[in-house]
Amino acid sequence: MRRDSRIYVAGHKGLVGSAIRRVLEQTGYTNLLLRTHAQLDLTDRAAVQAFFRDEKPEFVFLAAAKVGGILANDTYPADFIRENLEIQTHVIDAAYQAGAQRLLFLGSSCIYPKLCPQPIREEYLLTGPLEPTNRSYALAKIAGIEMCWSYNRQYGTKYLAAMPTNLYGPGDNFDLNGSHVLPALIRKVIEAKEAGCRELVVWGTGTPRREFLFSEDLAEACIHLMSLPDDIFAGLLSKDEAPLVNIGTGIDITIRDLAELIARILDFRCQIVFDPTRQDGTPRKLLDVSLIHSLGWKARTALEEGIKRVIEGYEAQVQLERR
Repeated sequence: MRRDSRIYVAGHKGLVGSAIRRVLEQTGYTNLLLRTHAQLDLTDRAAVQAFFRDEKPEFVFLAAAKVGGILANDTYPADFIRENLEIQTHVIDAAYQAGAQRLLFLGSSCIYPKLCPQPIREEYLLTGPLEPTNRSYALAKIAGIEMCWSYNRQYGTKYLAAMPTNLYGPGDNFDLNGSHVLPALIRKVIEAKEAGCRELVVWGTGTPRREFLFSEDLAEACIHLMSLPDDIFAGLLSKDEAPLVNIGTGIDITIRDLAELIARILDFRCQIVFDPTRQDGTPRKLLDVSLIHSLGWKARTALEEGIKRVIEGYEAQVQLERR
């Protein structure tokens, strides 16, 4: 990508898209094509086609998606599969019709089988049953990978899929009915401390292991991939394998240890109690990141540092809302 390339960031208001936009701007990219949901509804095929026809983006970061934690996925499976299929189908096809040079499709590590060998290599896709609680979302993302692969094979496009591990960062969702585990724990600890509680209830058994990646590290990885020389980028688009790259830290932590870490950072002394009636999800999700490392990128933000930055942002947001 050149600094003046026409770059479309789909979903630039979300956790991933906003990080990609910030890092692009910070590194000197000057021709970003940005549309809010009110300006462009990506589930509207005609509107998406008109946008691509008029703006003709050269590079597309497809970060728009309907996302949520275990509760949201388990409660609204139809919404998750329908909206994600619509968004990615419309954007991927419109990018082809408009002649975009490269597209990066953002997925999720939940595409891999529930009981996958650890760490999870890209080749483990479709080798076993998925985690039931987020199967509809995972299947939509798998369809997106297949669509990128199919367009590459049939039309010669250059579409790559990036599968990040569990993400967190500025602008995360702290709604307890729809958030992921890390922001949910931050909010629970802060509210329990303010209420003077001596006990913190955490869903599940606390034994699942999760890998966490700071959103701006992911953004740097995405831009790194999209900026690779033509020969290296083309080497990731084999006709015999899905065009897929894992993005993570290569380090995981139990939910119990995560809860204890957040409580320590917030100086909240309490008893942590686990509710085993709540679902745990996949026992472990640790990505094999050897491929992205071989391409010259590694995560830079340590988990404790990243959590502190998220807490600062959340507390500032709460203070503004209370004024």
